Amino acid sequence: MADKELKESPTDSSDECSDQEPSYIFYRDRPEWNDIVPVELHEGPFPVVAIAYSDRFKDIFNYFRAIVLKNEISERAFQLTSDALELNPANYTVWQYRRTVLKGLEKNIQKELSFVRTIIEDHPKNYQVWHHRRVLVEWSGDPSSELRLTEIVLAQDAKNYHAWQHRQWVLETFKLFDHELEFVERLLEDDIRNNSAWNQRYFVVKQTSGFTEDIINRELTFTVNSIKIVCNNESAWNYLRGILSHCPTGLNGHPIVEELCQFLDYNKSEAPFYFSFLVDRMEEMMQSDPLKREVLLPKADQVLQLLATKMDPIRREYWLFLSRYLNSQFAN
Repeated sequence: MADKELKESPTDSSDECSDQEPSYIFYRDRPEWNDIVPVELHEGPFPVVAIAYSDRFKDIFNYFRAIVLKNEISERAFQLTSDALELNPANYTVWQYRRTVLKGLEKNIQKELSFVRTIIEDHPKNYQVWHHRRVLVEWSGDPSSELRLTEIVLAQDAKNYHAWQHRQWVLETFKLFDHELEFVERLLEDDIRNNSAWNQRYFVVKQTSGFTEDIINRELTFTVNSIKIVCNNESAWNYLRGILSHCPTGLNGHPIVEELCQFLDYNKSEAPFYFSFLVDRMEEMMQSDPLKREVLLPKADQVLQLLATKMDPIRREYWLFLSRYLNSQFAN
């Protein structure tokens, strides 16, 4: 497929389309299209960057513009959109018109889903094709293939935003959350740093059980165990903060979190994310108890200087900025 795309790219200036694909017949040479006057693209007399479209590309899109102007709903118009999408699967107008023709002809939705899946396999980060699939699922009311499809796509690229977006829409719309936490945990077993999987875990908890005391304890335990395995994992630390934002004790006081800090201190952890977490804990304490500021502010500043000079010098300016900010807020 990649070779075909290379041959048929909009920027392909070759005029030897018939040599590349002997079976292709230009629309202008097809008797059944004699009644259509093709509409050429006019980019003005002095286009800034003139694109060298191939003859096939110009032929197909000239006829596509013509049928759009006629608002033609027909089998030949439907096939024309297939040819246009083969050359440019990211063209919003073609997808939109294809949906109009699909509805007008009452085409088989399952066949269209198969067509879309083929394009997704070749272009998994094409927004337009994912949007088209979502519309088809809305029309059919049948999400039975969607979780498996996104699972396959995510197995190839675990951070494909479009696949995650589609999966979340399916889960929320059709209430298919029953086994989603198990799916997320499998992803995290494969890659404990998969920030997309951590984000999905938060999404599932929020959309299902919510953050009750029992759920908070469960999620804190899960996250703390993960951090103990890989302490320098920003995704897990961000998730920990997210869960603690629903905890009445905040960043301080929860026994599971206190045990984690003791564990990391005992093992002399030098993970920048842990030290950043310590600074935030001290800031929270200084906000809630002004009497602690005199003791905690120098400690927080010491940690920030350590981050800036030794642990995380690539973000030196940020840590120094935070030091100035805390001093401006809490210094007497």
